[in-house]
Amino acid sequence: MSQINIGVRAHDYGQGSVKEIAERIGQYPVNCVQLALPKSFPFILEQPGQISPGFGNYVRDVFAEQDINIAVLGCYINPIHPDPVERELSLQRFEEHLQFARDFGCAIVGTETGSRNADCTYHPDNHTQAAFDELVVSVKRLASVAERHGVFVGIEGVAHHHTINTYERMTALLDAVDSPNVKVIYDPVNFFPLTECDEQQRLMDDAFDAFGDRIVAIHCKDFVKEDGQKAGDLPSGTGEMDHVHLFSLLKQKKPHVHVILESTNQQNVGQILHFIAEAEIQTD
Repeated sequence: MSQINIGVRAHDYGQGSVKEIAERIGQYPVNCVQLALPKSFPFILEQPGQISPGFGNYVRDVFAEQDINIAVLGCYINPIHPDPVERELSLQRFEEHLQFARDFGCAIVGTETGSRNADCTYHPDNHTQAAFDELVVSVKRLASVAERHGVFVGIEGVAHHHTINTYERMTALLDAVDSPNVKVIYDPVNFFPLTECDEQQRLMDDAFDAFGDRIVAIHCKDFVKEDGQKAGDLPSGTGEMDHVHLFSLLKQKKPHVHVILESTNQQNVGQILHFIAEAEIQTD
């Protein structure tokens, strides 16, 4: 039995009803999905107040009919949004996802760590202590809700661009929040520094040394180097990412962790899954 628990992002398969999306993904041999509700279902808005236990149970059961579980609820907000009103609404929406996650059969609600820019693009102040301190306040608030409901806040770092942009900052955030319910969604490509991709095996090893015990899900994609820098959010198997090394680490340290493939679609998913299977064979 495979120890690599492969899934996809549901919104890479378009929008539709719950049944339509589940059946669309169920054609392929994947075990799980990351589900961002408004991105997949046009009747769900990016505002709090629409989710209920009944809806969560319905989504869980429809995907279960396709032998797919909900690995992560994606609720990617800007937790240091420059507009306090927008920040508050986003935090409320994330809290609602935490409250109902278990009704979806899901334990993890995921987000990146935001930016001083409203659209989460790079801002030089993202690297400041002030931005970090604001993030700590937001994540502590979310951690309190997660603890009450027995679920996890999944934090994804992004090198250079976002508030958590280094392994040291990720560790510092986890230590500052100090909650057993705040964990890491590790995307190796996102977290590789722009100019250090040649050292990707060491970088992956360092990540597992720094916070491997707190990783609860993996995002998996590819990249190429252009002018000496990392470029592209590419489908796995179309670039230079060392999937064999990643899968070897997962087998040793995180067997059966959810691995969410990015940038798949109905045209390329068969080829990508074949590549993933071949990479896993090479770890034996």
